[in-house]
Amino acid sequence: MTLKTTDTTLTESAARLRMAIVRTSRRLRQEAAGAGSELTPSAVSALAAVERHGPLTPSELAGIERIKRPTATRILRGLVEAGLIDRAPDPADGRSALLSVSAAGRERLRRLRSRKNAYLARRMRDLPGEDLRTLERAAEILERMLEGDGR
Repeated sequence: MTLKTTDTTLTESAARLRMAIVRTSRRLRQEAAGAGSELTPSAVSALAAVERHGPLTPSELAGIERIKRPTATRILRGLVEAGLIDRAPDPADGRSALLSVSAAGRERLRRLRSRKNAYLARRMRDLPGEDLRTLERAAEILERMLEGDGR
């Protein structure tokens, strides 16, 4: 079955989806804050990016996170000071450093993810099976859309 959509219908659907994503994201950040995380959302995102793509340079992190290098440097300084990121000299460029997630950083990410996952699981617990399957499919679609975003 093919749905015929107008630009107006598509825009309205996009607006509704955007608001649902924004509200969910806000609620998940609140859950993380409830875990005693003093990290900003930008710092958590950078820490997760280093975990996923590291070891990497500050410039590489800036590119992945789509932020300016000075912003990445400021965020990384806080993560290093908190003991969540390790810095090592870059063997390919003595002027730069390679960043990797420390054991404490991995544990912090694990705790934050666990708390957020538990929140969503509680919210999903009473949904009918059809709704759960729909959410699983929506997650697949959103992941595919983000893969096409150049990241």
